[in-house]
Amino acid sequence: LPCSGSCRDGVLPSWWTAHASFQEQERSGASALETLKNHITGIFSPKYSLPPPVPLIPGVQKPLCQQVWYHGAIPRSEVQELLTCSGDFLVRESQGKQEYVLSVLWDGQPRHFIIQSVNNMFRLEGDSFPTIPLLIQHLLQSQQPITRKSGIILARAVPKDKWVLNHEDVLLGERIGRGNFGEVFSGRLRADNTPVAVKSCRETLPPELKAKFLQEARILKQYRHPNIVRLIGVCTQKQPIYIVMELVQGGDFLTFLRSEGPHLRVKELIKMTENAAAGMEYLESKHCIHRDLAARNCLVTERNTLKISDFGMSREEEDGIYASTGGMKQIPVKWTAPEALNYGRYSSESDVWSFGILLWEAFSLGAVPYANLSNQQTREAVEHGTRLDPPEQCPEEVYQLMQRCWEYDPCKRPSFSTIHQDLIAIRKRHR
Repeated sequence: LPCSGSCRDGVLPSWWTAHASFQEQERSGASALETLKNHITGIFSPKYSLPPPVPLIPGVQKPLCQQVWYHGAIPRSEVQELLTCSGDFLVRESQGKQEYVLSVLWDGQPRHFIIQSVNNMFRLEGDSFPTIPLLIQHLLQSQQPITRKSGIILARAVPKDKWVLNHEDVLLGERIGRGNFGEVFSGRLRADNTPVAVKSCRETLPPELKAKFLQEARILKQYRHPNIVRLIGVCTQKQPIYIVMELVQGGDFLTFLRSEGPHLRVKELIKMTENAAAGMEYLESKHCIHRDLAARNCLVTERNTLKISDFGMSREEEDGIYASTGGMKQIPVKWTAPEALNYGRYSSESDVWSFGILLWEAFSLGAVPYANLSNQQTREAVEHGTRLDPPEQCPEEVYQLMQRCWEYDPCKRPSFSTIHQDLIAIRKRHR
């Protein structure tokens, strides 16, 4: 190509400079397409800059029940235990009402805000969102107060307990019983086909009774012992609430005694009551008062191992003493110690009294204690020193242990540790 005047003057024309630059980039491995992109980028700069994309809270697009901070229908009384630092929060379902509540700890006090729902949109004060997870994400990321008046700002989501299961995790089977709060079903865990027992809470119960229903799970989740029925989880994400426990195939001890008792040797009965004593010794060490110990509330495995069950009336007390103020409505009078009936004073010693009745049930093969007496007559008889007679074929040393359990003075009754060791010794001496 002929040179222009500027070339002759030693100055390259602009088109040549661009061409040479292009060739140089091509030789260095850059493609013509990439070079063109670079030129275009330089020519067309955006009119405005965008902020970096805001990262979503993990799982924000998942349903509410799958959010780690959604605790379902937990009692309001439990919230304060879960919220420990200012700004800690969770979302729950209001018991007795079809409403969702945002609970936050602020200035040392739990505060509760009903999440408003209008036309399938959710809000507290300000913008509405199509889902509660998006509302929570907005409050966390914007750091806006929940309400102008409160000035409360969300800081940390409190994850739900590891024991919380989704209802979909549990496959219900047939009904196997009925309790004070609802029905009991057999079932399986969807994940691994584990057999389970599922206690269901009636949806129509008032909030205070639903809280009592969950009390059993709160106690059991702390315990691991071969003679205590094992908690698997709770389903609180929606109604009805479930407590999911291991399925003990042999059923309750009372029914077992009445059907299988005549075929059992005395040594086998001693072993089973020894199991019960071991479980109660463990509870005693945890300052747990069962309050409803009886053959009907023990379960039997396929290998005739006994497990303590039905903790619906149980209480944990630091000093091992619980004072009841609820009246006599559901107290099993014939199994209950005099000080509990007279003064509402429950302790491990009152459980020992009940264990004596359980021993009597075992060796009478499921007979009813004080069968010919009403509850009131039983109370009067016990106050006057009357005690149950020994069952037929009951070893004398076992009956002596029963009588020690029925000492009127709680301080004179043996501990469960002593009872357990005594039963081991009796079994070893018995052929």
